[in-house]
Amino acid sequence: MPLFRLDTKFPELFPDPLQTNGQNPACFGGDLSPERLFNAYRLGYFPWFTEGEPILWWHPDPRFVLFPEKLKVSKSMRPYFNQKKFTLRYDTRFRDVMNECRETYRPGQWGSWITEDLIEGYVELHEMGIAHSVEVYENDELVGGLYGLALGKVFFGESMFHLRPNASKFAFISLVRKLGDEGFRVIDCQQETAHLRSLGGEAIPRETFIDLIGMIEEEETVRGKWTV
Repeated sequence: MPLFRLDTKFPELFPDPLQTNGQNPACFGGDLSPERLFNAYRLGYFPWFTEGEPILWWHPDPRFVLFPEKLKVSKSMRPYFNQKKFTLRYDTRFRDVMNECRETYRPGQWGSWITEDLIEGYVELHEMGIAHSVEVYENDELVGGLYGLALGKVFFGESMFHLRPNASKFAFISLVRKLGDEGFRVIDCQQETAHLRSLGGEAIPRETFIDLIGMIEEEETVRGKWTV
C-alpha cells in the first residue's frame, strides 16, 4: 500500500484508513497545527516520528485499546488508593506533563517525538478544552501523569511518565475510572505495551476500532477543563 503525502493547505484531508498499511506509517508531511491534530484523531490517526525527521502519521492494525469495564487493578496498587499515597489533579499543568513525557527515558529510544511544535499544537487543543492532562502529586510535587484527547466518548491516550514507582499507573487507573463513570466507550492506547496489557488493555482489529470512533461524529464533545 502507498505512503500518502498530506497537503499542507488542507488540514482536514486524510486518506481512508483502510487504504493504508496498518504495519507501517500511513502518511507523512503536513503540520502539527491544532486543526490537523483534531482531524487526525477524529479519524484515528496519530503522529509518531523522530525529531528532525518528516512528520509521520500512523493508523496501526491491530489497535491496542482498553475498555473501561475491563480495567484490572492489581492488589499491589490498591494501597495507593486506599491510603491516598498520591494526590490527583486534572488540567492544571498540561504543558509540564508534556515536557515530563518528553524528557522520560524509554529503553531503546533515542530522542523524543514530542517536539516543540507538537507541544504547541497540543497546548492549543488543551486551551480549546479538547486535550487533557492527568497529574499525580506527592507533597505538591508533580511525580507522574499522562495526557491525551477526549472526542465524543473516546479518549485518545498519548504518553505518560512517572518519577515515583507506580505514579503513572495511579494516573491511568484514576483516568479510566473517571471515564467509565462518564460513559466513555474506549481508551485508545495506540500500541501494545506490557504495562498497558497488565491494566486490561487488548488488541482489536482496526475495522472494529474504526467503528468505535465512528460514533464520535454523532456525539457531543464536552469542552473545558476537567476537575477531580
